[in-house]
Amino acid sequence: MVVLATLTAAYTGRMDEVTKASFDSAKAGVMLAIGLIGPMALWLGIMKVAEAGGLMRAIARAVRPLMIRLFPDVPAEHPAMSAMIMNMAANALGLGNAATPMGIKAMQELEKLAPEKGTATNAMCLFLAINTSSVTLLPLGVITVRAAAGASSPAAILVPSLIATICSTTVAIVMSKILAARAEVPATKTPPKDQQRLEDQLPGGTAEELFPPGPFGKAIIGLLIAAFAVGMVYQGIQHPPTSFFSVDSLGALSAWLIPILISGLLIYGYLRGVKVYEVLTEGAKEGFSTAVRIIPFMVAIFVAIGMFRASGAMDILIRVFTPLTSLINMPAESLAMAFMRPLSGSGAFGIMSEIVSQDPDSFLSFLVSTMQGSTETTFYVLAVYFGSVGIKRTRHALPAALCADAAGVLAAVLVCNLWF
Repeated sequence: MVVLATLTAAYTGRMDEVTKASFDSAKAGVMLAIGLIGPMALWLGIMKVAEAGGLMRAIARAVRPLMIRLFPDVPAEHPAMSAMIMNMAANALGLGNAATPMGIKAMQELEKLAPEKGTATNAMCLFLAINTSSVTLLPLGVITVRAAAGASSPAAILVPSLIATICSTTVAIVMSKILAARAEVPATKTPPKDQQRLEDQLPGGTAEELFPPGPFGKAIIGLLIAAFAVGMVYQGIQHPPTSFFSVDSLGALSAWLIPILISGLLIYGYLRGVKVYEVLTEGAKEGFSTAVRIIPFMVAIFVAIGMFRASGAMDILIRVFTPLTSLINMPAESLAMAFMRPLSGSGAFGIMSEIVSQDPDSFLSFLVSTMQGSTETTFYVLAVYFGSVGIKRTRHALPAALCADAAGVLAAVLVCNLWF
């Protein structure tokens, strides 16, 4: 991408813009990585509490049949299973800030099973492909933007986004399996049998002794939960929503999800007898070191994307593909969204917001909203997740993820043409 950007700038006369973009993008990559330190430390700490309390293992058992079929190389009781499930659940609920630390935790656990350090395993490639296909049930951010712009039916993209997501995720799984079969790697390592038996005997797979609270502690928690329920009812009475999909309702829902999730996991850990503060801070240390470790990878991908955009290569790409997209009734204006989405989440969100604000009820607005709600920033996810564990040979992760992105965009176009 850097070489193509330089070559394009030689013809477009944008060398100054490309030079500026290289420095600005490098700075933006570092600033974003630094900004991730806090959320990553928080969420990895909270996940540590949930893991110590046994929640991760309980969730893994609940969906074991499906996960074993998808990831046969990963032991059913391994922490990687539950971490992947938590990441997928966070993505499904649209909790982007929570999904990234959980995904990094999953990659760290999968890396422990890798036979060759620095080389992505089949499980890693499949997990990344599923992650970048963005299994999203509630694209709250997109619906909120549409509602704020005055769309007559802000949530109309829910079903089209879900259909496009299912298509992209299906393609991600199929392509990952096909590409993995064509390029086999050594089998994934498994923990020793005696170690597995020891973990099975311990709550949550941790050797620390748990100290569940007595009747008084449980009563206090019960009172707090009851008080919270009363508070929810009180807020509903004081500020009744005009519609579930109004701007206020959607903003409140997205604002309440994160605190409820944090509090719920901490309460679970406390009731299970976990030393919550000690375990949380221990996990936060891991989050801090992980956020620092991904800075070089963030800088590299941000510089490549920034130079590519500044050179005009993106505009040329759009003009080249316009005759083809017109055959499937895909507006030329939406091509910028289709090409930007795998590269930059903020850039794609900005394009979507601008189009929606101009005409919230148009077909173009409906299409780009569906694309935003059903696809993911592929290059960013690969850079952050693989960078967190030092993966240099990504194998078939990128081709599978890009195939999923293409399937998601095409499915969005088809569904929107039928639905709108």
